[in-house]
Amino acid sequence: MARDKDADRSVRGKQGHQLGPESKDPTRAVVIVPVLTRQPRDDESSRPRLSRSADARHDEAVGLASAIDLNPVHTAVVTVADPRPATLLGSGKVAEFAEIVKERKAELVIVDHPLTPVQQRNLEKELNAKVLDRTGLILEIFGERARTKEGTLQVELAHLNYQKGRLVRSWTHLERQRGGAGFLGGPGETQIESDRRILQDKITKLKHELETVRRTRDLHRAKRKKVPFPVVAIVGYTNAGKSTLFNRLTGAGVLAEDMLFATLDPTLRRVRLPHGTPVILSDTVGFISDLPTHLVAAFRATLEEVVEADLVLHLRDISDPDTAAQAEDVERILGDLGVDAADANRVIEVWNKVDLLDEGNRERLLAESASGKAPPISISAVTGEGIDALKALIETRVSGELERMTVTLSPAQLGQVDWLYRNGDVISRTDNEDGSVTLSLTATHSARQEIENRLHRRSGS
Repeated sequence: MARDKDADRSVRGKQGHQLGPESKDPTRAVVIVPVLTRQPRDDESSRPRLSRSADARHDEAVGLASAIDLNPVHTAVVTVADPRPATLLGSGKVAEFAEIVKERKAELVIVDHPLTPVQQRNLEKELNAKVLDRTGLILEIFGERARTKEGTLQVELAHLNYQKGRLVRSWTHLERQRGGAGFLGGPGETQIESDRRILQDKITKLKHELETVRRTRDLHRAKRKKVPFPVVAIVGYTNAGKSTLFNRLTGAGVLAEDMLFATLDPTLRRVRLPHGTPVILSDTVGFISDLPTHLVAAFRATLEEVVEADLVLHLRDISDPDTAAQAEDVERILGDLGVDAADANRVIEVWNKVDLLDEGNRERLLAESASGKAPPISISAVTGEGIDALKALIETRVSGELERMTVTLSPAQLGQVDWLYRNGDVISRTDNEDGSVTLSLTATHSARQEIENRLHRRSGS
């Protein structure tokens, strides 16, 4: 299945990884999506992954290319029954794509599958164009999106680890050896050894810098724990609407676009829930299938916000045909981080984009969710549908169920009235003749304890 596309886009990677020549014209790219007929299995359970449709795989690959403004002049889905160690694809397909690259004047070939260094080098020779596999493309996108110092360091570390094993394909002079004179005579170290040593030195330096960042983040986390605000982390597949939901809940101006990996750097904001409970909300980088392991390792400091969170919102794009497979990928990465996605006390599944469903599908999905032990909550981060119910559920999880209580404030305690209105839902108020005030209200369990503590302190008893 092949598709031709022309779009007016330009491309430029960060950190020196420029994908095309600096000009007005965008980099012309051929996108190849290999579909292996034998599905990979989980190492632990030997359970096959949920299969993705070829169209969904194709659309995601094109979306990744579009995320850094490539111009996909030709896209194709290729069934691979017998992956070749040298080129992944069969020789006939490689020759066919070589003609397409030449005919379309493409400068770049995207292969939406992990490639070994040998496969990448051989494909570049056969296709006469630069080749990027899925991992390399994700790294380019991350390099484009990183804004903070921490994000930039994490991307650079992942990029160097990725390049270290691929020097053989990138350099034409690595066969040369530098000899010495006198007692330093002999062949000396090869150029490739020198370049690998330089890369390793850079990797070591970056790890030290990231360790400093990690310690700083740990200090900030420790300070937050001294003022014990619960932390709520939003996770989900890329483009599930995490930043849109974050903006809806906090009023922040985080970049939220219909684009893969629109947000890379984590953002934290303090939010006050309907009954006054303060929480710290964290927006995280989107997950994606086959996320490179060394990239997960590089972003470990960032992802620790998820590990340390009191509550995790697993946001799903329920309008996507591949939502079940995407949810499985997110759950797998959460499991790698030590977070059990099946723990209903800690993880809330949130179905986003219900406004994009037709009436029939919407009723069916809602009926299915109602039959579960811990039914998901359905929302639209764009329209605001279901947001109040989500806030109430978050507050219940972090502060306990609402409780009815009646308090009488003496004239000396009237300064607490404003606090009670902000941290509880006042049902009625009675101003007594002796100057005291009686309030009937509902409050969360934790708020009730705080109210009792405040009144106890004020009474001096």
